[in-house]
Amino acid sequence: MSFTSVRSRWSDVWLATAARGIASCGDFLVASALTLALQSAGAGGLAVSGVLLAATLPLVVLAPLTGRLADRVDSRIILVAAGLAQAGICLALAYAGHPALVIVLVALLAAGLAATQPVISALVPVMVRAADLPRASALNQSAGTLGALAGPALAGLLVGQFGARPPLLLAAGSYLALVVAGLLIRTRRGGRRHAEPALPGGAVPATGWRLRQDPLLVAMVASVAGVIGAVGAINVVEVFFIRETLGSSTTVYGLVTGAWTLGILAGGWLFARVVRRLDRDGALVGAGLALLGGCCLMVLASAAVPAALLLVPIFLVGGVFNGGNNVFDTVLLARRVPEAARGRAFAFFGASVQGAAMVGYLAGGLLLEVAAPRPLVAACGVAGLLVVAAVALPLRRASRAATPAVLDPAPAGPPPLAPDSVRGEPAPAGPPPLAPDLVRKDPAPAGPA
Repeated sequence: MSFTSVRSRWSDVWLATAARGIASCGDFLVASALTLALQSAGAGGLAVSGVLLAATLPLVVLAPLTGRLADRVDSRIILVAAGLAQAGICLALAYAGHPALVIVLVALLAAGLAATQPVISALVPVMVRAADLPRASALNQSAGTLGALAGPALAGLLVGQFGARPPLLLAAGSYLALVVAGLLIRTRRGGRRHAEPALPGGAVPATGWRLRQDPLLVAMVASVAGVIGAVGAINVVEVFFIRETLGSSTTVYGLVTGAWTLGILAGGWLFARVVRRLDRDGALVGAGLALLGGCCLMVLASAAVPAALLLVPIFLVGGVFNGGNNVFDTVLLARRVPEAARGRAFAFFGASVQGAAMVGYLAGGLLLEVAAPRPLVAACGVAGLLVVAAVALPLRRASRAATPAVLDPAPAGPPPLAPDSVRGEPAPAGPPPLAPDLVRKDPAPAGPA
């Protein structure tokens, strides 16, 4: 799998963790500030979904390009250039007035995320030994989760007191963390660093690797994307549900949405321990699907609450399931994808998740024109559970047929040491981002699920 063959570089892991956490806070700060500003100004669901679509479309459209860039261009160059560009774009966004200009700048900001996301996701497995990947993954995800937890809370506080400009200016500064990390992280990939090795036993070389050739990964991506597409409308609906149906303030909105993110943080560490016991990749995928079902069940339960604060424990539990699924997805991709192709793999996974989320965003905006928020929240939960039931049997068949992936030669060097206690992976997103956690699979800064 081309993990490092010497001691894990935890200093690099912590640098990547800090950068991801701070930049993630900026991502969610921008998304939450704009969402609250639109809702407070009287904008409808279509306006909110339009901003969310602008923040998501580049992640889908640019995935083929950014995945190859992550594998072929020096990771330091990408992180520094993209971080500077995002800081400048966010600064311009703070002073943009015309809605069309805001949407264009949001899309450009998302293009920067599309570039950095697969780079960080593919870097982390190279920093650590295979035995340390669950811990490193949990650390990385925890960083993104803490950023996503702080972002909406800060937005709720700052927008309510000072308007949208201060949080956007703060977010502009957060992207400079990527620049600092790019300059300080010693581990690098891309460029000319990875000559294609000769692989034993007919294994697939990275240059010829395609995700569609691995039925288990195809089943995993299809299940995650399917559930997110079914539940994704919650990202648009929730702000109206919490603010209007339940009559809550912007501060309470930030608290409630932050509860899901806090659950992701706890779930990342909890299930990073569990993943070590799931040595079969098929079992990993099945467990991930069960966690997705738990997320959908919590979304359904949230439709019945009479007060916004009662959403906090429900969102905490849903976030725990979501965090576990993120860790499982990240570890599975790292196990089954050759190192030189991981940028493409994470970008493809992220694009699939974000593309599915776009379907939910559009549906949420349209449905809010004809239905009240509460029944739409319930419909999201039911739709997600139906998708989980529909994909369970095909996924089980793919798991049974799956064979261990032998993609890279075993790394030379001393045998791995006993694994450390698990706490700490800063894996990408959302897994890959990738995505809004369930209802935001972690790269996309938007509401729960």
